[in-house]
Amino acid sequence: MPKTIKIVLLILLVFLSVALIATAIGFALPAKHVARTKTTFKASPEQVWAALTDIEDFPSWRSDVKTVSLSPESTGKPKWVEDGSNGKISFEHVEAVRPSLLRVRLTDDSLPFGGTWTYALAPSGSGTELTITEDGIVRNPLFRFMSRYVFGHYATQETYLRDLAKKLNESVTPARL
Repeated sequence: MPKTIKIVLLILLVFLSVALIATAIGFALPAKHVARTKTTFKASPEQVWAALTDIEDFPSWRSDVKTVSLSPESTGKPKWVEDGSNGKISFEHVEAVRPSLLRVRLTDDSLPFGGTWTYALAPSGSGTELTITEDGIVRNPLFRFMSRYVFGHYATQETYLRDLAKKLNESVTPARL
């Protein structure tokens, strides 16, 4: 067997071994997790609320969203599909109490991940403290390993908060709770 084929086979064997080990570790991790991140904005709760709930405007400020398609509202609550860096993901508002609480759920159970995001807004001086709580589930054990040890459960929240700050012409440093 030529040396280059041996090297390619060795690389494939190493890659497969790493994937199997990561999957085995993923099976040992809990499928559900909670991640919580907060930051404070200078903007008022109404301004932050407006950004959080203007679904059609998401592509203009969220770095991970290219397009949004609103769905017919069968229950009176907004439903939409975001197309972006994570593919197409469908969402719906579960609960909305203006301007203090918004709960959003991923509605496609065929994805390797899911759950809800709860946005809690509270006045903070003349601004707003925003806490995002992800009650998540990662169904696929390999993705569970990646979510825990490679991407981290907080990465999407931190990106979201920084993007929101840019929309509000601010700069923030999200804090993990």
